[in-house]
Amino acid sequence: MNAANGSGRCIWFRQWRIRRHQGVYARRGLRSHWLVRAAGATTIALLAAARLCAAHADDVSIAPEKLKAIGTIDARFQSYNIEMVEVTGGRFWKPYPRTMRAFDERDRYSARSPIDLANARLRKLAAALAPAYLRVSGTWANATFFADTDDAPGKPPSGFDSVLSHQQWRGVIDFARAVDAEIVTSFAISPGSRDADGIWKTDQAQRLIDATRSLDGHIAAVEFMNEPTLAAANGAPPGYDAKAYGRDFRIFREWMQRAAPDTLIVGPGSIGDAPSPSESGITTRDLLAASGHGIDRFSYHHYNTLSPRCGGRDDPAQALSGQWLARTEATLAIYRALRDAFEPGKPIWLTETADAACGGNRWDKTFLDTFRYLDQHGRLARAGVQVVMHNTLAASDYGLLEETTFHPRPSYWGALLWHRLMGKTVLDANSVATPDLHIYAHCHPGMRGVVTVLAINASRHASSTLTLSYPGERYTLHATRLRSATLQLNGRTLAQSADDELPPLVPSAAAAGPIRLAPASITFLVFPAAANPACR
Repeated sequence: MNAANGSGRCIWFRQWRIRRHQGVYARRGLRSHWLVRAAGATTIALLAAARLCAAHADDVSIAPEKLKAIGTIDARFQSYNIEMVEVTGGRFWKPYPRTMRAFDERDRYSARSPIDLANARLRKLAAALAPAYLRVSGTWANATFFADTDDAPGKPPSGFDSVLSHQQWRGVIDFARAVDAEIVTSFAISPGSRDADGIWKTDQAQRLIDATRSLDGHIAAVEFMNEPTLAAANGAPPGYDAKAYGRDFRIFREWMQRAAPDTLIVGPGSIGDAPSPSESGITTRDLLAASGHGIDRFSYHHYNTLSPRCGGRDDPAQALSGQWLARTEATLAIYRALRDAFEPGKPIWLTETADAACGGNRWDKTFLDTFRYLDQHGRLARAGVQVVMHNTLAASDYGLLEETTFHPRPSYWGALLWHRLMGKTVLDANSVATPDLHIYAHCHPGMRGVVTVLAINASRHASSTLTLSYPGERYTLHATRLRSATLQLNGRTLAQSADDELPPLVPSAAAAGPIRLAPASITFLVFPAAANPACR
């Protein structure tokens, strides 16, 4: 049976159940001798249809021409992190071994050389996602000494753990310029950045600002520090608390207004706020109460879970569940309430996110995590979040690119399609969604009146039927196995050419009417003739 016939029989079976419930057949006065003769055939047909319907999710319809605008997102909505430790070199989350042996938590780090930001493949793939924000920060940034001369010290000064050389920072600026990315960073807050009384000093931050200007660069936005809610574990002096943060943040804010008035102050960049206290005992509420008003963008971090490197023990079987995919909204609700209480109206940025903190889960480099990646972007755009910065571009298992070859992973291809097809204007398609079929819609980024719909069938076993009011262009991502490192677009494997050119992303035609969405598939639908008024 082909997909179209299958969907048709499923629809017929649902109609039969409704009409039976309403007594339609009884009212037609069907004669008993006909019922006797047809009973056997009818029963067989109904049983077959019932079995078929078990393999089909609910059917839904979408009219792209009627979708209403509900908001807009930043032009650099889809962005990424390159961790400070990648730039300086050092010990970062070790990729999992190829074998499936149990992971030893004692072996969670590996030494790495500084990332080659001049690499042509890396630049080409990053530029394909432009414009974006490039965040250079992370836990290691809290204790990184900036050497503003070409003669960087061989080891970090007392009170610091690593050294960022002038040449390495030049590489960041050159990379950002080449790939149309605006730089976001944070400053050192470790004991070496403080005076004898433990109060934060501006000298290291001033050196970085001055060096950036001397290199004809620009820092678009700054967070004072990385994850202040975990300050005790992230390089801050022993006993660091919300009161100390408030004091330091006020110094930082006043200095920024003089030193770099055209740079956005973003914060607090928290993580871990939940019904239970964070590990450090510092809550974002306490931080915001102590620091007072004065940020331009409200930022937070989110991971669905911890990787096995940090004690996580999650089952990949749950990775497509509604509960798993909705975790990003639960975290947003916590931080949106804090934003409303302390910085009402400020745009929200998610400045660090991935599936699992501490380098990612084993499946994060496979097609299985592409569902979470795109679903998260769809949910957060719909909820009004302005920027989402994935961690990382090319490090450990959660990187969009493999860290040694810079070859694209499945989520990179999802990111590329999002970039090319999903524009800044967000449309309301929430009423169309079902528990397993997640629907998001945006105006197309380059064509007036054109609508793009993202349809994610998160069911592992059931197909869905989506009925289209207009013909469209279809881009379906699928893989032979969910935990595959490769995927297909409309049946063709995606890969760069021998000379690193990106493959053409060619759609197939989607006629008006019902289309089948296979189990565990992701489909972008572009409607050139929609003429949606919100997209003109």
